[in-house]
Amino acid sequence: MSRTPPARRLRLGLPRRVFSQVLLMQVAIAAGVAVLATGLFLAPLSKQLDDQAMRRALAIAQTTAQQPGLAEEVRDTPPSPNGPVQKEAERIRKATKAEYVVVMDWRGVRWSHTDRRQIGGIVSTDPGRVLAGEEVMEIDSGTLGRSARGKVPLRDSDGTVVGAVSVGIAYDNVRARLIHAIPGLFAYAGGALAVGALAAWLISRRVQRQTRDLAFSDIAALLAEREAMLHGIREGVVALDRTGRIRLVNDEAQRLLGLGETVVGRSPDEALGAGRTADVLAGRVTGTDLLTVRGQRVLVANRMPTDDGGAVATLRDRTELEQLGRELDSTRGLIDALRAQDHEHANRMHTLLGLLELEMYDDAVEFVGEVVGDHRATAEQVTERIEDPLLAALLVGKATVAAERGVALWVSDRTRLPDRLVDPQGLVTVVGNLVDNALDAVAGRPHARVEVELRSEGRTAILRVRDTGPGIPPEHRELIFTTGWSTKEPPAHRERGIGLSLVRRLAERQGGSATVGDAHGGGAEFTVVLPEALTEPGPGPAALTVPSAPQNAEEESC
Repeated sequence: MSRTPPARRLRLGLPRRVFSQVLLMQVAIAAGVAVLATGLFLAPLSKQLDDQAMRRALAIAQTTAQQPGLAEEVRDTPPSPNGPVQKEAERIRKATKAEYVVVMDWRGVRWSHTDRRQIGGIVSTDPGRVLAGEEVMEIDSGTLGRSARGKVPLRDSDGTVVGAVSVGIAYDNVRARLIHAIPGLFAYAGGALAVGALAAWLISRRVQRQTRDLAFSDIAALLAEREAMLHGIREGVVALDRTGRIRLVNDEAQRLLGLGETVVGRSPDEALGAGRTADVLAGRVTGTDLLTVRGQRVLVANRMPTDDGGAVATLRDRTELEQLGRELDSTRGLIDALRAQDHEHANRMHTLLGLLELEMYDDAVEFVGEVVGDHRATAEQVTERIEDPLLAALLVGKATVAAERGVALWVSDRTRLPDRLVDPQGLVTVVGNLVDNALDAVAGRPHARVEVELRSEGRTAILRVRDTGPGIPPEHRELIFTTGWSTKEPPAHRERGIGLSLVRRLAERQGGSATVGDAHGGGAEFTVVLPEALTEPGPGPAALTVPSAPQNAEEESC
């Protein structure tokens, strides 16, 4: 049994294109506004026409009541279809084109009427208010139908109310005026609707160009995809408007820059504080792959302007890469040192072999003792002054590297540092960067020497690294702490100009400072002060106090 497929139901709805939707909605709004405005205009117009008709009827009644001798005729003569009151009332009615002009006495008896047979009869509506001396305006129904009425009392020369005058204007005339005004209103409304439709079309065309004729659903999907992409990528994105204020920050940028969610609408200087990172984001520093340091992170920033006058900045984290580069440098240095030590060890072994072959056994024993004792003395001298194992191991290793590079690395006898560091890794970074920088500065110079002094004052750690290099000119003493600034050619695997910037950042993060000046006898002297770098001494045996050597005391080489 075959089954007839059901007919496809038509689904009516808004068109998908933004241009069509905006045009349709704006035309509907313009039409609704035109209809509403017409209705709002017609409602008071009807009341206004009623009021005008009643006031006109009242004015005719007032004029009739003021006619000379009319009150005396009503008071002194009987009502008559051909009397002077009827004649005067008809004259006034025809002259003013009123529906009727009725004159009555104090009993409510008609003295005039458009239908002569009604003269002498009682009026159909209650005349109590007007006979009491009150002027009345109203819309009411009488023997001549619905009309706008005006009633005034009729007074004689003494001011006594002897009757009343009632004037009516046919309500059909008022309605005709209202109906006559409607086509004009519709014409104005149609004109306004046409202008609104034209404006809607122009606006829709502009929206169409700006949205590239996409549907609202497509735009919503693009926004959702953009949000997912921005917050999902592992690269920081910061968007700024034409005034230089932040309008978008993704999750990675918040993490890299250490920002909260309240930075939108603020300038980079307000959100980040003065510094190179804010300068890069604001466009005051130009270029590609600009290096900047934020906290302990090394970032690479790029900034691209947008068509609306704003800009988009991207941030990549190069901290791990920078650390790997430094580890590679250290590894290369250690390899070179080990190669040199291997060569030196081979020479010593050859010397030892020669002594043994010559049967100079006592000299061989003395030679071995001297070699082993030198290395043991170096390690012991460092560990006696620096109790932290990380720093001690660093300086022992640096001493070996320095010796192979022809540089004497000295640890000042003023050095005293207990094993109570709050952040030993941070201090290792500071000491390592300063020693490496000093070794680079004195490499290849005669009588090259680097001196390290580490001591504590309460909970404050003070580090001084002196060298016999060319020194730092006064005009460059602040620039050298700027990210990316260096006088040396960068190696192939990484850029220079990071180490000293990290040193200052680490010092400032702990509320301290990093400065450079002239060393005694020439060269540069770097001073780093780290408040609160050590913990309070715990319970235990009293610390051994070693008196400080005088300033000109002979320093000991490590």
